[in-house]
Amino acid sequence: MHKQNKYTVSHAPFWHDGDTIATMNVNIILAALPAAIFGVLTFGAPALGVLALATSTAMLWELAFNFISKRAITIADLDAAVIGLFVGMMLPATTPWWMVLTGTFFAVVVGKQIYGGIGANPFNPAVIGIAVLLVAWKGFFDFDAALLNYEFTFKALAPLGALKHQGVAAVGLFPLKDLVMGNQVGAIGTIFGIGIILGGVYLILRGYIRWEISLAYIAGIFLTALIFNLANSDLYAPPLFHLFTGYTLFAAFFLATENSSSPVNLIPMIIYGIMGGVMTILIRNIGSYPDGTVFAILLINLINPLIDRIRPKALGKVVKNA
Repeated sequence: MHKQNKYTVSHAPFWHDGDTIATMNVNIILAALPAAIFGVLTFGAPALGVLALATSTAMLWELAFNFISKRAITIADLDAAVIGLFVGMMLPATTPWWMVLTGTFFAVVVGKQIYGGIGANPFNPAVIGIAVLLVAWKGFFDFDAALLNYEFTFKALAPLGALKHQGVAAVGLFPLKDLVMGNQVGAIGTIFGIGIILGGVYLILRGYIRWEISLAYIAGIFLTALIFNLANSDLYAPPLFHLFTGYTLFAAFFLATENSSSPVNLIPMIIYGIMGGVMTILIRNIGSYPDGTVFAILLINLINPLIDRIRPKALGKVVKNA
């Protein structure tokens, strides 16, 4: 009998640059550190406690789920650490421990593991965790009330909260320079605009996130806020105010660009980013939440599989009976 050769072919990609998931996540953590450290310096030991608890419990939730489901232990890839760090960075420094545990549980177990683990999640896991907390305990995200007992060297108000309650007159309380440099009340890791931008540029240059998504998201924020402002400048804040407040920059560079829940093709990336920016401003200006970023990210995650099917038309001509 003739002996046949057996060829085993692995799946794509066939070219590998040597990076690992752990390497990518180390770089993401490094990129987020300037904003996180600034938050700790601003809010003190409580902020450090929230970040440490969020990061460690996220890893523990993943370890427990791996053990219970009898899967391989995956905490060494640091994906859970990134999720936990992001959850912590989006919380106020006064967040109680039980709320941190709840947020990381929903982020890691519900947002990631039940879908099959890394790469299979349709939504950004950290955003899932924060969304659950926002819906269940909205009052804890009133940064003006949560950080009332802190002593700041700047105007101790959350810009978006002030805008919601005092109108556009509150915009004058926050010079652009102060917003960029982090002189505002907010979540631990999202107030330092310069730090977030530097971290995002670092990730773009290293090739870990796509600049098209970040730029499209920022463009969506800017254009939509500009239209509202031109329509009624007495009611709606200008674009730069929206760009440097709330979770906007953090979403542009760290949330919207999450690999598993974002598009991989050029046109879909642009649509995805712009729609995220548009939805953020719509929720802020006409919705009940001061900052609509979290829900905007979930919405574009939801439509991602649909828009990522958009492809450029192939060049050439159909030949019959080819």
